[in-house]
Amino acid sequence: MTASWVSGSTRARALVRRGLGLRRARRLAACGSSAEAVAMLAHTPYGHDVRPGQSLPDAQWAVLATLLWHLRVLAGWLPREGGQMMRVLARWFEIANVDELMCRLTGRPAEPEFVLGSLGTAWPRLRRSGSLTEIRATLATSPWGDPGGANRHEIQLGMRLAWAERLADVLPPATRGWGSGAAALLVALERHAERREPSAGVPDRCRALLGPDAVAAMSITDMTGRLPPAARWALLGIDDPNQLWEAERRWWERVEDEGRALLTESGFSAGPVVGAIAVLAADARRVRAALELAARGGAADVLI
Repeated sequence: MTASWVSGSTRARALVRRGLGLRRARRLAACGSSAEAVAMLAHTPYGHDVRPGQSLPDAQWAVLATLLWHLRVLAGWLPREGGQMMRVLARWFEIANVDELMCRLTGRPAEPEFVLGSLGTAWPRLRRSGSLTEIRATLATSPWGDPGGANRHEIQLGMRLAWAERLADVLPPATRGWGSGAAALLVALERHAERREPSAGVPDRCRALLGPDAVAAMSITDMTGRLPPAARWALLGIDDPNQLWEAERRWWERVEDEGRALLTESGFSAGPVVGAIAVLAADARRVRAALELAARGGAADVLI
């Protein structure tokens, strides 16, 4: 234990209080319009980036920008190995940036980029890419590795699986099922909901996380039976692709519950830091859903 871990763990536990929580998220979801909900949210800690008058998409983006700001602040309190862990956790935002870059390159509307600062992995190089082929080439020579293809979907899937793989490497042992479970959901969605055959590099990337035979399974039930326990939990009880939304909800519930358990650990280590990030990420997801419900006229009773 170092002084930096003491400071970082203490800061992490304090940051959790900046989440909205379920009760206030329900109040947000009950608002009669997105304008009312955004105005209310701007007077909470999410007001770091949320501003009254923002559109629904802008406010939802700002919720995530606030989450990223918390990660950047927390990273500054951690020792070197903690900063490396935070860089891996923040890769989701680099994935989002690449998604939006690919939108711009293909003429689609795009959201602003997230400011990663020192938490970036390859974004300073990626943001200069002028084509999808250049994005793939840059990823292949970075810690991300080759996504396995150069079209938009292949890059998206490859980056997400690479992130899940790294999460399994850096997270505390009690939470390593998060990455494996997420990879199982991704592959199930890809093969059994979207009916797409994965690119050639996907089975190799999935082998360590999902076992040698799971990707080739012909049904979700068959796939679940072939998964190792660290990944199987995410799909248990799911036998229809239309139920995958329920599996995703369950994934988030487990992440939040285990995150809260990490926060109760005694001592000062990576556990409370990871726990705080998990709880804050789940809170941001819930707040974004609450904003969506408010924009539809308000419905707190269906908030998840």
